[in-house]
Amino acid sequence: MPGNFTAALRATNQIDLTVTGRVSKREITNPVWFVQEGSKIYLVPVRGSGSDWFKNVLARPEVRLAAGGESITARAVPITDPAHAQAAVDKFRAKYGAGQIAEYYPKTDVAVEVGLPPSA
Repeated sequence: MPGNFTAALRATNQIDLTVTGRVSKREITNPVWFVQEGSKIYLVPVRGSGSDWFKNVLARPEVRLAAGGESITARAVPITDPAHAQAAVDKFRAKYGAGQIAEYYPKTDVAVEVGLPPSA
């Protein structure tokens, strides 16, 4: 039913991100924090541009996001421009707290934007 994924997002602070390994070609799932803003979801890799899942997104941008038993497949758009990446990190600070982001995200040089399909 349309809107189920969006409803599931409202009930959680963490989602599962599935990417395809750039070398292994296997699906790899990681729990990640996210920020939803309208029809977009922002993700920040914990180790920034050094995160494996970010490198996998660069090679294969189709991802699956899952929350509360609902999932979507969408295209991830890497954000490598420093100003745009920091804007995404600022959204994380607002949602999770500056202390949490400083503690868990030592490198914040990149981010990822995922557009939600209209039926999500």
